[in-house]
Amino acid sequence: MIKFQMPNLGADMEAGTLVEWRKQTGELLHRGDIIADVETQKGLIEIEVFDEGTLEKLLVKEGEKVPVGTVLAFINDGKADVSESTTPEEEVPKQEIHPIEDRVETPHEKIEEGERIKISPLARKIAEANHVDISLLKGTGPEGSIVKKDVEEAISEGEKPTQEGEKKTEESKEIPAKPSTANANAMRMAVAAAMSKSNREIPHYYLEKRMDMSKAMDWVKETNKERPIQKRLLPVALLIKAVAKALDEVPDLNATWENGLQRKNEINIGFVVSLRSGGIVVPAILQTDSKTVDQIMETINDLIPRARAFKLRSSELSQSTFTITSIGEGGADKVFGLIYPPQVGIVGFGEISEQPFAEDGMLGIRPIVDVTLAADHRATDGLIGSRFLAALNKHLQNPEEL
Repeated sequence: MIKFQMPNLGADMEAGTLVEWRKQTGELLHRGDIIADVETQKGLIEIEVFDEGTLEKLLVKEGEKVPVGTVLAFINDGKADVSESTTPEEEVPKQEIHPIEDRVETPHEKIEEGERIKISPLARKIAEANHVDISLLKGTGPEGSIVKKDVEEAISEGEKPTQEGEKKTEESKEIPAKPSTANANAMRMAVAAAMSKSNREIPHYYLEKRMDMSKAMDWVKETNKERPIQKRLLPVALLIKAVAKALDEVPDLNATWENGLQRKNEINIGFVVSLRSGGIVVPAILQTDSKTVDQIMETINDLIPRARAFKLRSSELSQSTFTITSIGEGGADKVFGLIYPPQVGIVGFGEISEQPFAEDGMLGIRPIVDVTLAADHRATDGLIGSRFLAALNKHLQNPEEL
């Protein structure tokens, strides 16, 4: 029996609210399936499962806020009977948990026109915002409850009448995704708390190297010549791929510090995204080392709008092994990052700008980027950090091999 727990989506998370179950008891689960939506300071997160089995019991009801690590459900992987598993009280000390199916009534049930309608809080919120008559919907969630997917399908079909009995226009079908000021403030506070902890507990050391981007920029320009605008590459995709290559050569930086150095087999690079409403979020580009530059660009184009709309998956927030922060055009020349625990390093790229650069006794003007590395002195030292920056520079001088 597998205990499915409230995941830890970063050092800045202590608890999460179970907003909606996406799967029902008795349903077969596959690795990567979305089992639930959880509300955190980083917004509404789709929670994935990483095991195969049958959903045996739901232990936490929708709308309930619980600490990280709380058992949310049991997944039967065929290796043990329910009767053989320990009781919920034994699994989560000082926490009283009862299976949802044993409860008399859940808070998302509502009496409407003499008939009980079961609907999740999230689905109700979306329905009210879009004037969807929930009495006309058929629920596909647990015990026939109406869930987010049911409401979204009704909106996309445009077949559900509004409260005024009119059809919705194309413009009004959009589900509002603009993050609230409260969400942005909560995220900023969460990030600040994590960075305060990082600065207090992690012994940082910093290294810096100026890198010639002439070959890399020429390669990007040449590659983009025959491409439509939507398929063109940005220099940041090349930087991310070069970092992944360098981490492959210097694996001590692709790690976490948890009771000692824990090297990671996969290279999942966290990419800092600034939010329009303020603050940042750091989704991961999963398996960056196995992706091409084009695939990394596609992933960035997908991640950034979802991150800014607070619509990320749990794996994208919890599986980063190293972080990149990039200033981009019109920004500062240098950026010195703080390590996001439990990671052991972060690399910062300043603006790529024309600067004097000497090579082989000749001085010229070239596109230069100032690269900084902040690393955990418990895990590595300056020699290892220097090897990483040298490897990164080597790959940027050979962009055609990335």
